[in-house]
Amino acid sequence: MSDGTPADLFFDAAIGLLQRVREEEAEPIAAAGTLLADTVAAGGRLFAFGAGHSSLAAQDVVYRAGGLALMNLLAVPGVVGVDVVPATLGSALERVDGLASAVLGTSPLRPGDALVIISLSGRNALPVEMAQHARAFGVKVIGVTSVAYAAQTTSRHASGTFLKDHCDIVLDSKIAVGDAELTLDTIPAPFAPASTVVTTALMQAVMATTAATLADRGIEPPLLRSGNVDGGHEWNGRVMREYGDRIFYRH
Repeated sequence: MSDGTPADLFFDAAIGLLQRVREEEAEPIAAAGTLLADTVAAGGRLFAFGAGHSSLAAQDVVYRAGGLALMNLLAVPGVVGVDVVPATLGSALERVDGLASAVLGTSPLRPGDALVIISLSGRNALPVEMAQHARAFGVKVIGVTSVAYAAQTTSRHASGTFLKDHCDIVLDSKIAVGDAELTLDTIPAPFAPASTVVTTALMQAVMATTAATLADRGIEPPLLRSGNVDGGHEWNGRVMREYGDRIFYRH
């Protein structure tokens, strides 16, 4: 690390990654937005899943002002976020074979729905099996992952495959293996992860594409407004009444 403060260098790294994603992932972003719009138009439901810190990008599109009201969080107890104690349990659960099948079997997912699975490495059993079983069940799967992991690490699933191998559409976050953008002679390990910044931006780009695609078809996108602006609660109440059978975070 040379010129600039650590903060400057992190911002430069994050902006560089965002620019790469904008330029190199434009086609799959458009395809993902179209897939979600197709699902909404056909009466399907939308779900997002992520484990550990990958769950942050999934949570960011659920019940979000300016976001699609139909995006639901597919929660796995002990895995979503780092609220479980000890936090290392969440990492361990990601590697448990068979957990994804149990989760999907008790979830509201049905054929014709769409599921976004976010996993930086895409190498653990949970995201791999979730994608496998969801597609076999007739659910469309969008994977958000770093493809670099498939080339530079080994899968932790018995099949030897990664999340990217079981998706209808893959969005590559371009994050380097290890998820740390900076190094410093006085610090013994790389630091400053950027995966949350980039993955969240990818998800919001897809949401924006979905909304615009629906509007282009003459369908009003079921968007939420902030509860902190006048009329926001009334607007959201109308949307939730209209689409209540496809919104699961209210129950």
